[in-house]
Amino acid sequence: MSASQTDPLLLLRQSIAAGSPCIPATTEDASSASSVDLSLARATYLQFSSPVSTSIPLNTPTRFISSDKPVDLRSIYFAWLKRETAIPEYNASALSLNAELASAGGAGGEVQNLAFVERLDLITWLEGASEESEHIRPLKEDTSAAAASAQVAAGVKGGIAPVSSGKPGAGKTIDPRLQEIYNGERKMGDRNSVLRGIKPTDFSHVRKMAAPFNARKAAQAAAAAAASSTTLAHNPKAPPARRPEPIIMLSPSASSLLRMSNAKSFLETGIYVPPDSGSMPSASNALLKMSRLIPSVDPIKPINFAVVDTPERFKPEYWSRVVAVFTTGQAWQFKSYKWQQPQDLFKHTLGVYIGFRGDQTPDTVRGWGRGVMSVQVDKWNPGQGPAGRWRDREVVEGIWKAVEENMRSKGWRKESGPIGA
Repeated sequence: MSASQTDPLLLLRQSIAAGSPCIPATTEDASSASSVDLSLARATYLQFSSPVSTSIPLNTPTRFISSDKPVDLRSIYFAWLKRETAIPEYNASALSLNAELASAGGAGGEVQNLAFVERLDLITWLEGASEESEHIRPLKEDTSAAAASAQVAAGVKGGIAPVSSGKPGAGKTIDPRLQEIYNGERKMGDRNSVLRGIKPTDFSHVRKMAAPFNARKAAQAAAAAAASSTTLAHNPKAPPARRPEPIIMLSPSASSLLRMSNAKSFLETGIYVPPDSGSMPSASNALLKMSRLIPSVDPIKPINFAVVDTPERFKPEYWSRVVAVFTTGQAWQFKSYKWQQPQDLFKHTLGVYIGFRGDQTPDTVRGWGRGVMSVQVDKWNPGQGPAGRWRDREVVEGIWKAVEENMRSKGWRKESGPIGA
């Protein structure tokens, strides 16, 4: 089988797309019921039935890279199983599984905790919502064709064999006049045999003549690179880098009107439903993915946003990607942020306070200045339901307009993230 048919990441993605279950097993052959073990702590293989029937060891390194090292298949499959689990529960489950792996009867090893952005990137790719990932290395291409081409270029094999003019065939009678014509033919070959020649040629004198020119050219290139190094990062003609996903932070407070359970409904569909209304999921997701067209950044393709309510396991560079922070006016929300003082935080990103129409905006929010946008939604009426929420969309459009202005001012572009990201 080719490398693409045995790659564990591709097999897992194709199985998810086909709706075919992956079965943890204790042996390579999972055909017998005794070998099937749904516990990742004891299983040593992952059985795939689609697109091909094969078993891959769970400790196999994959092309997904975290902290400069490949993540094994067990950790990848564990992250997929826990894709809708909150971050604290995901961390607790990883610790529990590692303890089972190390105990008597366990398979050994340990699962690797992935940062929330890494998990989001992985889950997006596995679900097929994205065709590329900054954490996944490309498959190694089959080098047989390249090796064959190299051998042909080196003259080892291949090419067109020279025509033998004097040996038209054994045991065959040749007319003397035709034989004379054959003897006068010029032997031909392919471009490799012609360019190679029949004797080695010493070109060392050419190298000596070119040395001063090469040295002068290298010095000029180094000087030009040093002169343009300060503006290279913002050169519009430079090759574009892959744009990271912007991040929206929610408040983890139980009094917040917008939480992980109802944020997607509000920000994507423009309908506010209270998180505890009964129509919203009771268990909030650890990560939310939503998309929105931001015309001034990319007028054609919607931008994917990551929504989270805690900066746990944030890397330092993630903070430059935060484009909005929703707050209830409680300063304790920011104690684990990079900028713990609200005045400093809202100099670097947009703040959004959501309250009910007719209620007073808290004094703390007003004291944080123009960096915090205050909006109001109608109070929930169970009798009307979503049908009476026609004013919510206007509020949502105002929020996205402020997010767009903030992203544009921070340097978000079609092919790149914020300046300094």
